[in-house]
This record gives sequence, C-alpha cells and structure tokens, in this order.
Amino acid sequence: MSEDHRATREGDGGGLLRRLGLNRPELRAWAMYDWANSAMVCTIITAVFPIYYSEVACAGMDPKTASGRYAMATTLGMVIVAVMSPILGAYADQTASKKRLLGRFLALGLFATASMFFIHTGDWILASILFILANIGANASFVFYDALLPHIARDDEIDRVSTAGYALGYVGGGLLLALNLAWIRFPGWFGLPSGPGLTEAQATLPARLAFVSVAIWWLVFSIPLFRRVPEPPVSGGERWAGLHPVRASFGRLAETGRHLRRCRQGFLMLLAFLIYNDGIGTIIRMATIYGTELKINSTVMIASILLVQFVGIPCSFLFGSLAGTLGVKRSILLGLVVYTGICVIGYNMSTNRDFLILAVLVGVVQGGTQALSRSLFASLIPRSKSGEFFGFFAVVEKFAGIFGPAMFAIINMASGSSRGAILGVIGFFLVGGFLLLMVDVEEGQRLAKEWDLNDAAPTPLAATASPGA
Repeated sequence: MSEDHRATREGDGGGLLRRLGLNRPELRAWAMYDWANSAMVCTIITAVFPIYYSEVACAGMDPKTASGRYAMATTLGMVIVAVMSPILGAYADQTASKKRLLGRFLALGLFATASMFFIHTGDWILASILFILANIGANASFVFYDALLPHIARDDEIDRVSTAGYALGYVGGGLLLALNLAWIRFPGWFGLPSGPGLTEAQATLPARLAFVSVAIWWLVFSIPLFRRVPEPPVSGGERWAGLHPVRASFGRLAETGRHLRRCRQGFLMLLAFLIYNDGIGTIIRMATIYGTELKINSTVMIASILLVQFVGIPCSFLFGSLAGTLGVKRSILLGLVVYTGICVIGYNMSTNRDFLILAVLVGVVQGGTQALSRSLFASLIPRSKSGEFFGFFAVVEKFAGIFGPAMFAIINMASGSSRGAILGVIGFFLVGGFLLLMVDVEEGQRLAKEWDLNDAAPTPLAATASPGA
C-alpha cells in the first residue's frame, strides 16, 4: 500500500476518531464486536443471570449452596475453553478461518442465551448447562476476535483500538442492561404482566425476556465484523503445506510452544496476566452472586452493574491516553493497586452503599486494565502467529477464570461464607503485579518485530506499518 493511499485511509475518520483509534471502517467494525458481546457479559455473566440462578433456578436452596454451584458451573465452562483454545487458535492460523470459527462459537453462545428463556423455578441443572454453553460460546469467540487485532491495527494504534473496543463494550452492554433493568423493575410499562397474583411464568417473564434480548443484540451487532474485517491470510505455514489441517494445526501448536522461549517477554507477560487477571475475573464473575449471598438488594446490584458500564466508558479511553503518558505497564500496575483496595472494601461490605462504591471503583479500572493487557501482549508477539499466540493467551485468560471461582467454591464449602475468598483475591494482584514489573516491554517488542521480518510470508500489515511504528 502506498504512503498516499494509507494516509487517505487514515484520514477518512477525522481527527477525533483517529485519536480514539476508530478512524478506519475495519477498526470500527472490529470494536463493534465488543459492543455486541458485552451484552452477554453484562446481563448473563455479571448482573441478571447470577441473581436469577440463585433466586429462581436454585429456589429453596441455601444461598451459599447456590453460590457454590454457580462457581462450579463457571469453572467447568472455563476449563473446557482453556483446553480447546490453543488447538483452535493454531487451526485458525493454518486454515485462515478466524472469522468462520468466531461465527460458529457465536452461534453456540446465541443458542445457549436464547434457551435460558425456558429456565423456571428449580431448573438449576438446565440453568447450569446453558450457562456453561454460553461461557464456551462467548469465550471461545474471544480467541479469534482478539487474534484479529494485530492484523488491523498498527503498533502505534493498537493500545487505542483495544481500549476503544472496551469502551464501546461498556456502551453496548450498558444500554441493553438499562433496558433489561427497566422492564424487570417496571414490567407494566412495557405491557408485561405486573402486580400481585402472578403465576411463576408471568413473574419470571421479564428476566427470561432479558436473556432472549441478549441473543438478539449479540447477533445484530456482530454483523459489522463479518462484513468489514478481512480474514488474515495464512502466515508462515509453508512447512505445513500438504498436511491435513488438523495435523498441521497440532504441528503448529507444538512449534508455538517451543517458540514461546523466543518470546520470553511475551511468556512472562502471559504468566503475570494469568495471575492478576484471575483476580479481575473473579471479581467480575462472583460479585453479584456474592452480593446475593450477603442479601444486597437485587435492584441495587443490577443498577450498580449498569453504573459500572457508564463509568467505564470515559475511563477506558482515559487508560488508553494514560498509556501514552505513563506507559502501558505502569498503567496496568495502577489498575492492580485499585483492585487491591476493591478487595478490602468487598471483604467489609454489608450495605447497598458499599456495593455501589465497589461498582464505581471497578468501572474506573476494569476496561482499561484488561484492554491494555490485551494490547501489550499483542505488541510482544509476531503477527504471523497471532492466532496461535492468542490461543495461548486465551488459555491463560480462561484458566484465570478457573482458580478464583474454584477458590470461592472451596472456601464457601469450608467456612459457610465467601468473605474469606475476597481477601484471597489480593494475592493474585500482588503476585501478578510483581511478575509484570519484570517484563521488559522494549526488548519484547524488538524481538517480535525481528520475528516478523524473518518470516517468509509477512502479513500485509507488516508491510504497511510505518517505520517508526
């Protein structure tokens, strides 16, 4: 691509969009998938479904038993995705099928969330199965979504594009959650059954419709990605030519494992991320079920989660700008310090106001910390193996969703309360932060660039990146 043509493409979106990292159609389309899938994360994983699971699907059970079953369902779904992710990532690179595989797991997630409409009182087994499937569909799709990022964004754009995706996710997830909250709290406004004397099916209808709305929202706003984001070509796969794609994928996967030592800083970043993101994921996934256990008002909890979305919008962009000033690594470390304070407040939480304070603090750091982790890792790996390396990234991310909830379940069963687990989460932030301090970002980025320069089939992006990128 010529310099003039590239300059024209970059200028299409205007100055504001360029500063936000959304100045080209493929960047906006990619970021819209965050808008789409955040509805699932907000309504299903974080806000409405955990309360519905505890109060309806597990009706009549002790709250700590419901919390334990929810934690185990979360753990099982994450284990399955963690095992599949590196194999699927290698296969996607070998066959140039990132978008196709993303679509298939999207379809699984849509089926599971829409089917939650049929969960009624006492259906905890059905609820657990569908929740596991929804987690598999969503989190497996993230493997291929994240792997597309280094193919559409240059080195000087990647932090802004990643944080812009998270910010749009806050908007999309927050808007649908606000609508869900409105018809759950005031069903009569929307022509839904309300008032005394409702049957079980009528009383649960607003929440069950919320689950269906997630599937519709997720589907509709995923369309731009499939229309605008190009499928990256097969890269560096000549040595596997002629082999069956599955066999070649395992060969590439084994090679990627060996090559991790060539990405020493990327590997160290993965290890740090495994540990500190376990703490972040635990807070995201267990906050509402923990609040239900402590008898925090359900409307307050959902409204607080909604507040997280809208606090997170400017804060995600702020972290993107902060990374340009402090550096990506320091910005992430700042987020981990805030998360440590969140754990202390969570341990002492007893009132609706406490939950609200926690929500605001989480909104300040959640999107920026995770987005910068994604973009930092993307800058430390070769683009020609993005699918495989993001497969490993997904393994780490999913295992980070295993240990925290499992810890919750174990402490819950041992002590009859989840409070102790909240303090245990601090350890993840301390150890992960220490390992992150050891990452040499400049060295890692230099080695990743050298790898791509030596690759026999560099991606088009490598050829178009500016010399100073």
